Amino acid sequence: MEYGTTMELRRDCEAVQIPSGERAVLAKGTQVQITQTLGGTYTVYTPHGLFRIAAKDADALGVEGGASAAPAMEASGPLTEEAVWQVLKTCYDPEIPVNIVDLGLVYDLHIEPTPSGQSKVSVKMTLTAPGCGMGPVIARDAQEKILSLPGVEEADVEVVWDPPWHQSMISAEGRRILGLE
Repeated sequence: MEYGTTMELRRDCEAVQIPSGERAVLAKGTQVQITQTLGGTYTVYTPHGLFRIAAKDADALGVEGGASAAPAMEASGPLTEEAVWQVLKTCYDPEIPVNIVDLGLVYDLHIEPTPSGQSKVSVKMTLTAPGCGMGPVIARDAQEKILSLPGVEEADVEVVWDPPWHQSMISAEGRRILGLE
């Protein structure tokens, strides 16, 4: 699917307005233009502003099967930090084409065993701007993707503000994508 292609929604679908984070329903027939398809979601421009559409509603855009949200993980062996970092790299701010890890938004990651023999994953992350309404949406996306990993029983994603985020926290790969080199 080409970025910038304008199309009509084929059915009503749930969406999240950007940047407020408010839930909305986009009506069948609404003209949309896809601006980003990363991390299993679609960012679309409409006459009413920007919205994020989840992979489960990709068919409303005429996309069969939806965008790939996360890499398939094998269920062998204990959960590793590497697996968690990899799944976090599939989480995106819908306005920025760089994942939350390469943006430098993830400050801390901790894995601990649970009594059941599974794992609890705790993540501390921030946002590029305080007051961003998409914060809870991005944190929930990260939590859901962590919970999809084999061996994860609990996932806690906390948005923190200390230290404040700044552009120097962006990785070399993120800087390359954003053209900041």
